[in-house]
Amino acid sequence: MQPDTRVKKREIKHFKELVMLNISTNPIKDFDFKKFNSGQSIFSVSYYTHLNRLLIIFSLVVTVFMFLPWTQNIVGKGYVTTLQPEKRPQTIQSSIPGKIDQWFVFEGDFVSKGDTILKISEIKSDYFDPDLINRTEKQLNAKEQSVLAYSEKIIALESQIKAMKQEMKLKLEQSERKLSQIKLFVENDSISREAAKTEYEIANIQLDRVHNLFNEGLKAKKDLEEKQIKTRETQTYFVSAANKYKNSKNEVWIAQLEIDRIKSSFEDKIAKAESEKATAKSLQYEAEGNVAKLQNTLANYKKREELKYLTAPQSGYINKALKGGIGETFKEGEKLVSIMPYEYQIAVETYIRPVDMPLLKVGETARVEFDGWPAIVFNGWPNASLGTYGAKIAAIENYISENDMYRVLLIPDPEEHPWPDQIKMGSGARTIALLSEVPIWYEVWRQLNGFPPEFYTTKDKIELSQKLN
Repeated sequence: MQPDTRVKKREIKHFKELVMLNISTNPIKDFDFKKFNSGQSIFSVSYYTHLNRLLIIFSLVVTVFMFLPWTQNIVGKGYVTTLQPEKRPQTIQSSIPGKIDQWFVFEGDFVSKGDTILKISEIKSDYFDPDLINRTEKQLNAKEQSVLAYSEKIIALESQIKAMKQEMKLKLEQSERKLSQIKLFVENDSISREAAKTEYEIANIQLDRVHNLFNEGLKAKKDLEEKQIKTRETQTYFVSAANKYKNSKNEVWIAQLEIDRIKSSFEDKIAKAESEKATAKSLQYEAEGNVAKLQNTLANYKKREELKYLTAPQSGYINKALKGGIGETFKEGEKLVSIMPYEYQIAVETYIRPVDMPLLKVGETARVEFDGWPAIVFNGWPNASLGTYGAKIAAIENYISENDMYRVLLIPDPEEHPWPDQIKMGSGARTIALLSEVPIWYEVWRQLNGFPPEFYTTKDKIELSQKLN
């Protein structure tokens, strides 16, 4: 620094002190500072000229900038996923408990649907028998034969019942015909008895008449004796006819009893056969139930045998073996290996605040920035952003997630540049949902006041665009 400059600065400093302390006898307003070199240096310089110009230019730039268009947006964070639920990364579990017996794949291998991944073996004692399926099939065959035997027995009993009913019918017809004949004999014997009775009564009358005549001496004793003999003969014939009539009536009663006996006997036999038939049917139903149970058991055993080989549910890549080694045991439903499906439709899963959720609609546009992908992002000027990709809203979750935000699925916009093929499942992404276009000053004012963004439905946006065009 030059000596003259230092002297001038000391004079200026001393002069300022005098002015501030007001200890000079000369009034300031009548004092001519410019006659001094220091005064000329101070009052001849225009201070803040460049600063004022800079402030004016900055104010003009800010004013113009405030009237530039700004696209309101909703920013969210998410990750890359797939639109189809069945194409998302999944784990493969075993439906049965067991232990790992053999691996058939390595991590990173590509497997087709149905390819065997690993083999497991049983750890439950109920399934240790290596010939379990064959033994169960034999039990099933035996039960099926039992059902067949009961069916044949039922058929035989039905035939037997039918034959007994036919035999009973014939027996009853025979007995009823015999009863009819006996009734005819009874009627005949009844007539014979009545005739014999009449003859006996006539013989008695004649005997009395001859006896009276014999007493009067008009008939000989021989005639009386002959009439007595004849009376006894008619009496004997009458008694014989009466006995025969009684015997015929007894035979009717016996024939009726025989009919009742036949009915009772055959009904008892038929009832017994029906009981045996019902028992056979009951045993048949029980055997059929056992057959169904064994069929179910056999099907379960066969399915369990298939489950010992863990296969790929769909084509994809083996990501990671969650259980390793040989002989390691696991429970049913435990995760064993993870697989990444092949040929999936990429999408982005992002989350937004509940206050922003009503502003989004399915089909609206958005921009996506992928992690690890170079990008220069201007939220309010999507057209000026570099390295971002167009997207459309495919789905909006109707229920809030565990992170207190709403889940939104984005898919590639077919009218925009396609998303990079190098993007991997699970990588991070930053999403920008685009809303209406407003001036920057309005957006600043809205942010300062905490007002929600301008919201137009898709129909309103189309009408607004038509008006502007």
